[in-house]
Amino acid sequence: MDIPEDLHYTEEHEWIYVEDDIAIVGITDYAQSELGDVVFVELPQLGDHVQQMEPFGTIEAVKTVADLFAPVSGEVIEVNNLLEENPQLINQDPYGDGWLIKVKIFDLSELDNLLSPKEYRRLLE
Repeated sequence: MDIPEDLHYTEEHEWIYVEDDIAIVGITDYAQSELGDVVFVELPQLGDHVQQMEPFGTIEAVKTVADLFAPVSGEVIEVNNLLEENPQLINQDPYGDGWLIKVKIFDLSELDNLLSPKEYRRLLE
């Protein structure tokens, strides 16, 4: 299971990469493997506000639909439009081309509520 060391994680299996006050959000390799083939993803609009640990969209696989949870609170500043035509990018490259949204973080202290790679590994054990 791929768990990059430069990311933070949620117990709901989202990852977040932070640079200054901008966060890139996606789902983990574990999550995409558990879901199976992703066929559709519903994401927020530009300018929408997301709240930490509240649903911001849904991801649909062949056999299930799951909520996506925001790792931090903030404003959506970019949405991965490639996923509209090719949601399988989430399965193929969950930490790269399969990212979901970019968020301008409102409160950087919320990062303290997330899991480190080591803590996320323990969660999966």
